[in-house]
Amino acid sequence: MSVAPEDASVHRSLGLTDEEYETIHGLLGRHPNHLELAMYSVMWSEHCSYKSSKIHLKRLPTEAPWVLVGPGENAGVIDVGDGIAVAIRIESHNHPSAIEPYQGAATGVGGILRDIFTMGARPIAVMDPLRFGPLDDPRSRWIAEGVISGVSGYGNSVGVPTVGGEIVFDETYRGNPLVNVLAMGVLPVERLVLGRASGVGNLAVLLGASTGRDGIGGVSVLASAGFDEASQNADKRPSVQVGDPFEEKRLLEACLELLDEGLVTGIQDLGGAGITCATSETASRGGAGMDVDVSAIHSREEGMEPFELMTSESQERMLAIVEPGSLDRVLEISSRWEISASVIGRVTGDGQLRILDGFDGEVLAELPASTLHDDAPEYERPLSPPENLIERRSLDASSGPVDCAADLLALVRDPAWVYSQYDHQLFLNTVVGPGSDGALLRLRDPRTGHETGRALGMSTDGNHRWCHVDPRQGTAMVVAEAVMNIACVGAEPMAVVNCLNFGNPEHPEVMWQLSEAVDGMSEACRAFNAPVVGGNVSLYNETNAVDIAPTPVVGIIGMHPKLSNPPPGMTLSPDLTLVLVGQQPNENVSMAGSRWAWEIGGCKDGSLPEFDLFQTVRTAEYVTEIVQRNQVEAVHDVGDGGLAVALAEMAVHSGVGMHISGFDGHRALFNESGGRVIVALSRTDLESFLRETSNRGVPAQTIGNTGGSSLVLGSTINLSIDDLTRAARDELPQALGQGTVSG
Repeated sequence: MSVAPEDASVHRSLGLTDEEYETIHGLLGRHPNHLELAMYSVMWSEHCSYKSSKIHLKRLPTEAPWVLVGPGENAGVIDVGDGIAVAIRIESHNHPSAIEPYQGAATGVGGILRDIFTMGARPIAVMDPLRFGPLDDPRSRWIAEGVISGVSGYGNSVGVPTVGGEIVFDETYRGNPLVNVLAMGVLPVERLVLGRASGVGNLAVLLGASTGRDGIGGVSVLASAGFDEASQNADKRPSVQVGDPFEEKRLLEACLELLDEGLVTGIQDLGGAGITCATSETASRGGAGMDVDVSAIHSREEGMEPFELMTSESQERMLAIVEPGSLDRVLEISSRWEISASVIGRVTGDGQLRILDGFDGEVLAELPASTLHDDAPEYERPLSPPENLIERRSLDASSGPVDCAADLLALVRDPAWVYSQYDHQLFLNTVVGPGSDGALLRLRDPRTGHETGRALGMSTDGNHRWCHVDPRQGTAMVVAEAVMNIACVGAEPMAVVNCLNFGNPEHPEVMWQLSEAVDGMSEACRAFNAPVVGGNVSLYNETNAVDIAPTPVVGIIGMHPKLSNPPPGMTLSPDLTLVLVGQQPNENVSMAGSRWAWEIGGCKDGSLPEFDLFQTVRTAEYVTEIVQRNQVEAVHDVGDGGLAVALAEMAVHSGVGMHISGFDGHRALFNESGGRVIVALSRTDLESFLRETSNRGVPAQTIGNTGGSSLVLGSTINLSIDDLTRAARDELPQALGQGTVSG
């Protein structure tokens, strides 16, 4: 028998289904009131509960001896030795950025930084994998300009360098950009604090900015529905948070001081679902309850209703669990850093989350804390491959008009203008910054600031084209690409975080894509011995009922064990020999999933090139070693655009030409077979290098030499470095750098 209330419009308008309402009724043993419904609606949203993806995420490998904190906390944490730990996290702010590009991106940076210092880590790096609609679309350019400005405006102001990322333009993201942000921080192992409330009588102290009506429901609402033409503008803007990087900087320093003095027993960022999330999750994780006084919440607007105070996602706020005897010192430190601090809660032992109007006042809501956190629905949604999958995979993606020289000019794109907006040398840790295969940062002891002689390698990677063609193999190739990128800076993989960007989970094809992607990621992470320590799932990425191409984004962190010299990078000098290391595709290699096939050939289907995961593991291990030993003069991963684009990038970066033989035609030049790296070395070292690769079971082929002022690839491409440079470097500044685009 149905237990739905007479007016079902309330819970439905909050995004709760009738079945979910019945579940809530069963958990409470009564009908919930409006405040309780609002709290369940944000906590049971896709963004907060992962109700459509949890069943699949359980298949990811998450454990290793060096993993201190895995999925489920604010950030993953790994032990990197010498009493030092590293916290890493990636999040999405896709839907807010489509509405208010600057604030959506800025608050995405702010939120991910709080996830890091919540763990007790000082953030030292940000990366921003970004995806937008086509460059010829005015609204997509407007969104891109705003997002890039938001990332730089917030990150530069708060004082954390942006050391890399990606920028992709494609029709699939028209109207629904992907704004993913990764942050990494370093902490002494002993400073690690988890987001748990314990100790009956301890106090919940709200730190930071005042609570406002900006961000009511925020990403917990925006991320649970797609876009249509009528919904992208003013009616959703109140749900987008407004950030203040200077408030964030003060909050960061205050929180780290509180943690250093041992004044906090638990701490939680206020992100999705605001105070509702922070209070219920800390209580639930700690096996405790909490009384919350809404009248004590410092707010910046008059007359805010309890549901507004409890669900607002206003930025720059933290919840700290503090023993009563430490409160005066906490307030003193907060005052010195000029941040507000209010006691809004008390830890109880009964497991109940009570919302009160004054600690001795009216009870506005009462529910078991765990029901918001642990008892959210878990759906096994229907999944099925596309009905025409066999037909799609039989298509030949290599057909189409071919002009290899013109095609190369169209495919080469230098993101240097984007990175010029970001400060990437803050802290002076950055050894290898934006524009390289991977970033590399000096690892300093967070207690003393002294260099350890080691370095951290980082990369973010995604490829919607590969994953559209084959989400399982495509995702495995994405993980391998990330590993190969940090191998090029000499780092050995230690951990992965992921941001799984997919369409509407109510579409069986989307759930099939997600399930396949998780399995591909699991296989690759196990092969590289890099567990998944955290992540984010962003669903309902659709516009006018059209789902985006599946876009799992991987962030990876690795260790360079002995940084005596900077890695060689991709800078060439004349009279070097070029060698292609790794999997060697045959002459009939598939073009499916390549940029050439999508952007020039016009075919988005086919079957991906054969990919040998375990050969790629061996290749990555070998590349890492030769970089660590400074054995080669230059190194560059072969990724987007294939061999021709990788060689062109090296030529543009160096101002040095090259002559390549044995690669004629678009199949050889533009296929995107995985697991390949170009290395440059002196001719005198070639024989011993090839002997070593043979002994190690790593394929290697001499492909040409450097020199001259042109890029000559077989008999099909002969382009001057000047022409290549103009093609690579002019497009983005001309499209985005004028500041005149409106949408």
